[in-house]
Amino acid sequence: MESWRLVWRDGFVPVLSTAGLESLRDALRGDDPRLTQGSTTTPPPLMCVQDWPVEAACALGFCGWQGDELESVGQVEEFFARACFEADQRLGEPAACRWFLNWFDDTPRDEMRRELLAEVELAIAQRLPIESPNPANEPLTMQPEIAAA
Repeated sequence: MESWRLVWRDGFVPVLSTAGLESLRDALRGDDPRLTQGSTTTPPPLMCVQDWPVEAACALGFCGWQGDELESVGQVEEFFARACFEADQRLGEPAACRWFLNWFDDTPRDEMRRELLAEVELAIAQRLPIESPNPANEPLTMQPEIAAA
């Protein structure tokens, strides 16, 4: 498995909310121009704009911004940093997150959208409850044997 996929699946997906993943899925499907490559946020995460509203974000930032309803550049930057730290901890490698981040930034947009969309849809599907053949969740009872008359 490619390094970026491993980091995405085992490092980032466990720390992203379902709402965040769904927002990212919709952005990837619709080629939302607010999903940017090469930067964490627009405007960039500088101290002088920490309180400004986010206009665009990378895949991780997008999950926090649109999915978790973060608003400011500072909030999204903090979310991004925390997600990267958590991914590195989960994977047991300093800066492991770079494998995904570099792939996301450097891959041609159409290819990135196609491949990441498949990963996001997989992650969402794995979170959905499996439908029970007994939708009412009623206790199953044994049918009495029909006695021969």
